[in-house]
Amino acid sequence: MAFTRATGKHRAPGRLTRTGAKAVGIATLATTGVIGGLASPALAADTGTPAVGDTGLTQVIAIENVLAERIDAQADAQQHQADVAEKKAEAKAAAKKKAEAKKKAEAKAKAAAKAKAKAKAKAARAEEARESAVRAARSAERTRLGSFQLPVAGSYVSTGYKSSGSMWSSGSHSGIDFHAASGSSVVAVGAGTVVEAGWGGAYGNNIVLRMTDGTYTQYGHLSSIGVSVGQSVGAGRQIGLSGSTGNSTGPHLHFEARTTPSYGSDMDPVAYLRAHGVSV
Repeated sequence: MAFTRATGKHRAPGRLTRTGAKAVGIATLATTGVIGGLASPALAADTGTPAVGDTGLTQVIAIENVLAERIDAQADAQQHQADVAEKKAEAKAAAKKKAEAKKKAEAKAKAAAKAKAKAKAKAARAEEARESAVRAARSAERTRLGSFQLPVAGSYVSTGYKSSGSMWSSGSHSGIDFHAASGSSVVAVGAGTVVEAGWGGAYGNNIVLRMTDGTYTQYGHLSSIGVSVGQSVGAGRQIGLSGSTGNSTGPHLHFEARTTPSYGSDMDPVAYLRAHGVSV
């Protein structure tokens, strides 16, 4: 008779369980006489019951135990390999997730840097445009302030600077006279501020301007005054009308260029106007 073993998917029982089962089986075989059939004829003829150790079953049990232990060890090794593979997979997934997060963070930082650079460039362009506008405005203002013209449009000099005669208390002319009919428009030759506007004795009705370059200009013998002290005027702004007030023999405009607002600080008016680009 051949020994059979139940098959199945379940793992083999532990060593102690298998050994116990084998012992019970051996006892049963010994009782039923099956062992006798497996033993040699000489042993079968004996009247006494043979000991289990005298049979070949002990060796069979030992072999099965070795095989079971090998199977258990192989199962443990396979389980260990599965655990290692699982840990590697988890580590790989974590590393991949970390790399993706890092990549997203780098992309976000790059986009932020790009947006910042774009905003900075836009601000720089706006600042450059603003500075350009300021420079243009300043240039226009300098042009406006630096532009000079004749005090009476289209007029000419009828009496020159330093002309001698008894009409002037100093013995000579402290300015120049521009030909002008009574009531002709008199304008500021350049931008400035009114420092005197009213009666000036021998000058009659007169106006004195402090120019933007620190010099002074005077307009005398006016028939009327159109500005007041402290008022700012631009080049070409009408400040009064020509006349013949004060020490005058007829309508004209007396014009002086000075270093101070007072009489006696005069300088050549023709040279002064020419220095500012006016053709006299």
